[in-house]
Amino acid sequence: MSVFALIPGAGGSAWYWHRVVAALSTRDHRAVAFELPAHDPTADFRRYADDCVGQWVAAAGPAASSDTVVVGQSLGGFTAPLLAERLGAARIVLVNAMIPAPHETPAHWFATSGAQQARAALVDDEGRPFGADLDPLRDFFHDVPESVVAEAMSMGEPEQSDAILQCECPFESWPAPVTVITGRDDRFFPCDFQRRIAKERLGVDPTVIPGGHLVALSRPRELADALLG
Repeated sequence: MSVFALIPGAGGSAWYWHRVVAALSTRDHRAVAFELPAHDPTADFRRYADDCVGQWVAAAGPAASSDTVVVGQSLGGFTAPLLAERLGAARIVLVNAMIPAPHETPAHWFATSGAQQARAALVDDEGRPFGADLDPLRDFFHDVPESVVAEAMSMGEPEQSDAILQCECPFESWPAPVTVITGRDDRFFPCDFQRRIAKERLGVDPTVIPGGHLVALSRPRELADALLG
């Protein structure tokens, strides 16, 4: 049995993972989804990792760490190497994630990775209007079931402090083997872009599954299968 440590993306909501937690539990694996202090402008990635460790010990216990898989979604890719080192994780899985270089900031990543250009190219290929402002329903929830979208909307928009964009990811090298899972239908970080970044930064080819950026909400069973695979 593996124990999965699930880091959310921007907004830091543990709820994002609830469908994957259920899918993993039916396969006799455990999972802990973390709530991050995303609204706090003083919180950096070390603080994010500290909060995850506290929740991990409370939920899973330190004895489970030898079988731990740390999973980071989107912005959670910046917390993943820190948490994996703290937990002694066996492996890291990045899901539609930003893949940081040592000591990189999210602002630098966005400015240099080509993510914005890739999104604009995808929009052009699909004949959709491109705008600098993201539309949650169009760009993130487009493939999520209506009942799940309604639940998400009822919770209000997650708060994410922009201060985190200037915080570096203070690690020297990835502390465990890293695999990458990419949503084929991701409109925020398009699939071809994720393939390139994974190859350039980690030397790996992603596992591609159906689903958009919020694949844990739209395709939880397929994502659970990929995590276990």
